Amino acid sequence: MELRLLRNATMRIRYGGSLFLTDPLLAPKLSMKSYTGRSPNPLVDLPISPEEALAGAEMLLLSHIHSDHFDGTAQRLVPKSMPIHCQSADLGRLAELGFSDLRPVETEATFGAMRIVRVPGSHGLGAVLEDMGTVSGYVLSSPGEPTVYWASDTVLYDEVYRIVDRHHPDLIVTHSSGAVWGERRDLILMDAAQTIDVARYAPEATVIAVHLEALDHGTVTRADLARARDEAGIDAARLLIPRDGETVYIPATAR
Repeated sequence: MELRLLRNATMRIRYGGSLFLTDPLLAPKLSMKSYTGRSPNPLVDLPISPEEALAGAEMLLLSHIHSDHFDGTAQRLVPKSMPIHCQSADLGRLAELGFSDLRPVETEATFGAMRIVRVPGSHGLGAVLEDMGTVSGYVLSSPGEPTVYWASDTVLYDEVYRIVDRHHPDLIVTHSSGAVWGERRDLILMDAAQTIDVARYAPEATVIAVHLEALDHGTVTRADLARARDEAGIDAARLLIPRDGETVYIPATAR
């Protein structure tokens, strides 16, 4: 498996003989609205051009379609005929945008040799969920590949533990910026402490933390997370914090 973080939750992933893109945020730096009033978004440039980000991708895997996960630039540049695996809650909007090969994942789906299982996430807790809406994570498996749990935009709550117990992932991809929302500054993504808890709960798994330093409502930096990891005594090889543009290679398994 090969995972290249581009920015935020946008990843180019080679897995099970396929190349796909997740949650494309392709807009230029500072070209989108602020979420907190601190700065326009995104805070940083893509490490490659949007065209390079899409080059060779066989499909999109979308956790949800908030503006930082499928922005206007991506909506224009992604070919309308590209297969898109998504949650059913987003079908109507994606169809309105003109995408024609929509493949909702109600429980599970396949793409080539890859099995895709949709799992829930909680984009915050309590009243903030009225603003955040429905999000999905996915568990990926394929012969000879590590089992991957992409948690997506969720805080740490009981269902995350249950997903780990049920699927025994070799790799867990967390969104770990500690993003906050609204006047109450409700937590809507895992923060450093919650990411550390995931790594502790799944000691046999490698955790890759993404969705960092790209948006103005994030409260956790890569340095913050690395410091928390080191203070918790977690091996840096078990909790990876890739830079934008960095590629992570995960070896094949016997599964």
